[in-house]
Amino acid sequence: MRRLLSFSSRLLVPAAMALAVAACSSNIAHRGYLAKPGAFAQVREGMAKSEVEGILGSPSTTASVNYQGDSYYYISSTTEQRAFLNPKEVERQVIAIRFDQNDQVANLGQYGLEDGKVIDINSRTTPSKGRELTIIQQLFGNIGKPGPGGTIVPGRTPGSTGPGKNPGTPN
Repeated sequence: MRRLLSFSSRLLVPAAMALAVAACSSNIAHRGYLAKPGAFAQVREGMAKSEVEGILGSPSTTASVNYQGDSYYYISSTTEQRAFLNPKEVERQVIAIRFDQNDQVANLGQYGLEDGKVIDINSRTTPSKGRELTIIQQLFGNIGKPGPGGTIVPGRTPGSTGPGKNPGTPN
């Protein structure tokens, strides 16, 4: 019996350690455009749009700006996720190619994660004016401070002389 427990405990410790190491390893995911090595270096100003498509393939997205020509964008990103945490983007590459009205490459650029700005389009929060109150301030904030019109008496509206009566109305 002792030998069986000793044998199983020897297997249990390495198995637990392997499981702990596997849980801490990260998952790396590549999304978007995957460029062939050296493909971007082949694109030059003055090339035709069809040549660019032949070298780089279909773009991730296109845009027409001010009707002066099209733009092609090749976008790729790499995310890393550890255990149960949210994925974090560790690398982003955007290749922007702008064409003139004759569908020739006018200029090109390459941008990374450090070139981007975070724009919160929809944060699902409503900004409110004023100050943030703690729970204690909310509970005890009105002690000793009557509301507008003095104390509240059931059946009386602020400024009235009696229950349900307003000043200036006949009795």
